[in-house]
Amino acid sequence: MFQKLVAIEPVSLIPSAEKKLHSFAKEVILYPDIPKDDHEIAARIGDADAVLLSYTSQLGMASLEQCPNVKYIGMCNSLYSPKSANVDITYANSRNITVTGIRDYGDEGVVEYVISELIRCLHGFGQTPWDGVAREITGLKAGIVGLGKSGGMIADALHFFGAEISYFARSEKATARTKGYRFLPLDELLEESESVFCCLNKNTVLLHEAQFEKLGNKKMLFNTGLSPAWDETSFLKWLEGDNICFCDTVGALGGEHLIDHPKVRCMRVSTGRTRQAFDRLSKKVLQNLSVYTGIELL
Repeated sequence: MFQKLVAIEPVSLIPSAEKKLHSFAKEVILYPDIPKDDHEIAARIGDADAVLLSYTSQLGMASLEQCPNVKYIGMCNSLYSPKSANVDITYANSRNITVTGIRDYGDEGVVEYVISELIRCLHGFGQTPWDGVAREITGLKAGIVGLGKSGGMIADALHFFGAEISYFARSEKATARTKGYRFLPLDELLEESESVFCCLNKNTVLLHEAQFEKLGNKKMLFNTGLSPAWDETSFLKWLEGDNICFCDTVGALGGEHLIDHPKVRCMRVSTGRTRQAFDRLSKKVLQNLSVYTGIELL
């Protein structure tokens, strides 16, 4: 059992999960707002030996080196790799601090968002139909860039509606082949696809000037990652054509300065943060704590 567990910011646990945190620590402190800087993060952690945080703060060496008692950091958000994490995992490892994260808790809402926006665009709901006349997803040439969990779910949803699926990933996926999805080099996928869906880890940039030239004109581009999948200069040049981009969050788009661009559709909300997602998130955070401490969940 921990001596003191501190959530340095809101971590989206459901009320019943917040109560269960007391099973893992003698003292539990949950802060209701986001800390403004490293100094405040360190002050909030203090002498705690366990820390929880969400995706809205960066927990790095500057804060952790002031907190010698920390043994455990629980990320209440996605952890795919040390490079994309909002915790300095390299420094944590040097201190023998265990860092855990979660995955695959909000993908369902993202898939619904993609399908919703695509249908609105193709049919012309509240806007001019993309092809000038209402059109179904059936027969759409869809390219998925990154066939992880969310990319795979988007591919499956589009396939259900009759789209032709191609994808680019680090390697060909046997399960995708059995579904009839085509594995293509990135440039070829961009050139062939009518609509491209970027489902990449945070800070992964694959689209540069050469890739946008391959993507060409009269294309739809979706980004469901936590950060832009492109370099901004090339992206803006591509938007000068008859093209459109969809993002759910400002982070995925690249900043507030792009919100009002006439070729951008940004929801300004994380579409994966649903009631069901918070349930899944809470269960996974508690499970990580249970595994680390050896305390069974009741």
